[in-house]
Amino acid sequence: MDMITNLRTFLAVANHGSFASAARHLHVVPSVVAKRIAQLEKSVGSRLFERSTRTITITDAGQRLLPRVRHSLMEFEELLKDARRDDGKLEGHLRLMLPTTLSMAHLSNAIVEFMKVHDRITVETVLADRSVSPLEEDVDIMVSGRLAHYDGVSQVPLAPTNVLLCASPEYLAKALPINHPSDLVDHTCLTFSPQGTTWAFESERGPLYVDVQTRLSSDDNHTLCRGVERGLGISVLPRYIAHKGLESGNIVPLLEHFPPQDRWYKAYIPRRKERLARVEAMCEWLRLAIEQLNAQGACNPIFDHCD
Repeated sequence: MDMITNLRTFLAVANHGSFASAARHLHVVPSVVAKRIAQLEKSVGSRLFERSTRTITITDAGQRLLPRVRHSLMEFEELLKDARRDDGKLEGHLRLMLPTTLSMAHLSNAIVEFMKVHDRITVETVLADRSVSPLEEDVDIMVSGRLAHYDGVSQVPLAPTNVLLCASPEYLAKALPINHPSDLVDHTCLTFSPQGTTWAFESERGPLYVDVQTRLSSDDNHTLCRGVERGLGISVLPRYIAHKGLESGNIVPLLEHFPPQDRWYKAYIPRRKERLARVEAMCEWLRLAIEQLNAQGACNPIFDHCD
């Protein structure tokens, strides 16, 4: 018994609404369709269609099975395409959901270079900073620095977010001393809205948590960085955002003995897509891009030059 053939037949009957129409689509006679459905029903132990002399109706068991069959056959077809390629070249479409600031600062260049190397790849990017399952958005890879878990989705660690606590000399000149994370409750802070107003720090005794007062909340780290440089308050920023201010002296690091807890950028991938060659290749490319960004500031000579 060919289970894949039977599953394809089940999908054809569900899509076309009758054995006869499915048979025409599959280029077989209706009796073959009926035999395959009977074999599949025996395997799953449930009737998948109710038959009458004129119509067939999918059962509740069939309805539950249908989306899984669709996903499984799509994955199988993708694996076959990969196996048939004899020149080792990647091809196909990738839909990516990326953090706005990180994409604009760097990942957009990396993706373009990936497409230059792999000329059979097409890409669609969606910039979003909200928490959403890639399954809901029909996304192949979602990159995020948030802590999140989604059913049916695998997480692939890419690189640390590499953040630091910082302020401007102008702000510090008129502010109370800062010697411990607990001192931050008496200071004005600029917060990254997806992370909230509770900041976490590392210490020799374990993590420390501080609820801070926010004057400016934004989902754009560039905005927060400008606020820090202009003396509006203290913020936790990625180093690739703060590096120019650090080099010029407009920004200085704080509490280096109590570093902010680092999160990781992760690739969130629907499990049925994680073994696709183009998905694996893009994940590795993004991992290298973010690692280079962390190591070298905002500029990554492997992929492009920065303004």
